[in-house]
Amino acid sequence: MAVSVVMLGASGAVGGQALTQALALPDVAQITSLGRRVLPLSNPKLHQEVVDVFDPTSYAAHLAGHRAAICTFGVGEPSKVSREEFLHVDKTAVLEFASACKAAGVQHFSLLSSVGVSSRSRSYFLRSKGELEDGLRWLEFERLSLFHPSIILTPTNRYGLSQGIILKVWPLLTPVLQGGLRKFRGVEVAKLGAAMARNVVRAGDGEEVLEWDGIMGLAGRK
Repeated sequence: MAVSVVMLGASGAVGGQALTQALALPDVAQITSLGRRVLPLSNPKLHQEVVDVFDPTSYAAHLAGHRAAICTFGVGEPSKVSREEFLHVDKTAVLEFASACKAAGVQHFSLLSSVGVSSRSRSYFLRSKGELEDGLRWLEFERLSLFHPSIILTPTNRYGLSQGIILKVWPLLTPVLQGGLRKFRGVEVAKLGAAMARNVVRAGDGEEVLEWDGIMGLAGRK
């Protein structure tokens, strides 16, 4: 059965890849992208709605009729913003989107999260993400897909020296990260986007956590 998908965060690196690759899937009938601006992308399957992403009442009317939701919304570089802003974007806004999706009848919710998240973590970032995931579990979607990549490898450096170093060094660690450390391997942004897109047309129910092996299995290893 063809799937209709609603997306929040399609203007970001991962979201853009997920959107492009989902549009190419024959089993995806329609995608509604919610955002603060119109993306430079035209496709008969794509419907773009300019909304206030921090106000669910501005987009609630656009959620009905979608079976799946993909959320890649978040701060690109958390260290560059205050804790309050990070929480507002990565936790509160996402949970409000998920709650609105649940109320509208969305059955399958997919979240771009991070490896190592836990509501009991000492790391502020990981703890906040873990609390978000606990909130999503409380909503009881028929299917909940939590994507837990480690370093996301992008073609270009967007955040300065530290990211530039990581993008060069992290791929070299892949042969070293074996066994329980495999989940810390870097994931190319195109493969992560492909995995999130392909997962919405795959059968499943309940909760699933996708780390490196699961992500690469969906994306297809080269």
